[in-house]
Amino acid sequence: MSVPFIRSLMRDRFLHLLIIIGILLSFFVPFKPAHWPAVIDWHTIITLSGLMLLTKGVEQSGYFDVLGRKMARRFATERQLALFMVLAAALLSTFLTNDVALFIIVPLTLTLKKWCALPINRMIIFEALAVNAGSLLTPIGNPQNILLWGRSGLTFPAFTLQMLPLALAMMATLLVLCWFCFPAKKLAFQSSDRTPSWQPLLVWSCLAFYLIFLAALEMQQALWGLVIIAVGFLALARRVVFSVDWTLLLVFMAMFIDVYLLTELPVLQQSLAGVNGLSQGQLWLTAIGLSQVISNVPSTILLLNYVPPSMLLAWAVNVGGFGLLPGSLANLIALRMAADRRIWWRFHLYSIPMLLWAAAVGYGLLLLFR
Repeated sequence: MSVPFIRSLMRDRFLHLLIIIGILLSFFVPFKPAHWPAVIDWHTIITLSGLMLLTKGVEQSGYFDVLGRKMARRFATERQLALFMVLAAALLSTFLTNDVALFIIVPLTLTLKKWCALPINRMIIFEALAVNAGSLLTPIGNPQNILLWGRSGLTFPAFTLQMLPLALAMMATLLVLCWFCFPAKKLAFQSSDRTPSWQPLLVWSCLAFYLIFLAALEMQQALWGLVIIAVGFLALARRVVFSVDWTLLLVFMAMFIDVYLLTELPVLQQSLAGVNGLSQGQLWLTAIGLSQVISNVPSTILLLNYVPPSMLLAWAVNVGGFGLLPGSLANLIALRMAADRRIWWRFHLYSIPMLLWAAAVGYGLLLLFR
């Protein structure tokens, strides 16, 4: 395991960039590395670890191959399949959160290329956009909504109704864009004569582990849940543990530390002190812009110290999930799972126009519905 892990570390340019940013920021803020472990969201790290193990277990079982083959045969055209995957990603994100939806959808998408010729990178990009659009609808769709919901005092239906206009607009936009970006080209099967094999024991074990992990999360015992499923995989299928992209966790840790160092900059603290005096338009742009730099979840946490959990703030930080890669951690998860360097710059060809459109349309709807 150590050799592949070291190779992965050496090839991970994004992690290298985060480390360089952290070093540069350290020159402008008090250097207190002893505080850095405390700023890492360990609950997120543990949750991601469990989800990566579970997803890799299903992938190693071969079940995604079976499901991918069935899906490839069910849809006649590339457009139909793309629309289905986008809608599935959006729907799953509304009640499983955007990160969990990606851990299900992206591995399944990657297996589709075994059965038919598809623009996989483009499909994964649209799935990343879809979970951002779908997850904004409900209070449990993403971390920032969970936080805003708790602070707002709104009921589940009231919060969902508040987010509904923006969610409908973004999903309609995404489906129209998907219609034009994926042609109605007939799917050509590459391996239709080969029936994939799968391991039922490993699949059912993954399901049992998933239920155990969910129960552990519910009881605030995430670490014990992770230990149980890790030991289970080591006993049942050790290759699962060794196949996980563990460097993704280092990337998230580095992001948490970089965000902390960034928020410690005196110039940023001085700027945020006047946030409560901004106009609606200024606050809208501030929340979206801040999300592009430090991601929408940390932006929500920061801004809630100065402004109330309003509809404007909820819409703005969710719109901020589009655009640049750091806008949402879900973007990073999707692109990392694609395992193709070309997807990193191609993602922005779709996400940046989506951000500009979402910012304009969202603000217009906000003025209409307020």
